[in-house]
Amino acid sequence: MRILITLLIAVFIFGCASQGVRYTYDEIKNYPPDVQERIAKGEIALGMTKEQVRYAWGPPSTTRILTPEKGKQREEWVYSSSLGLLKSRLIFVDGKLTYIISNEQRIVNEE
Repeated sequence: MRILITLLIAVFIFGCASQGVRYTYDEIKNYPPDVQERIAKGEIALGMTKEQVRYAWGPPSTTRILTPEKGKQREEWVYSSSLGLLKSRLIFVDGKLTYIISNEQRIVNEE
């Protein structure tokens, strides 16, 4: 029983730690100040790159390449809650966040 409890505590601590810092200052220092601030707050906004979104929110739950449209590459990232419920669906066109379908509160809807 003690082993099980210890294992559960370790999984909880590891899971919480993996949700912590997603970047270092050196990785974001060349971004404009407003983008750095959004990343630090865990917010995303239209026009951000895939890298910037990953720094702000971490890796997505799932990704998939969509059919190109008008010669532009499209990719979908989905962020789900721990229960698997849809929280946010992000569409990138040529590497820039172009569409957000979400009920998430950490989004700034301005470019």
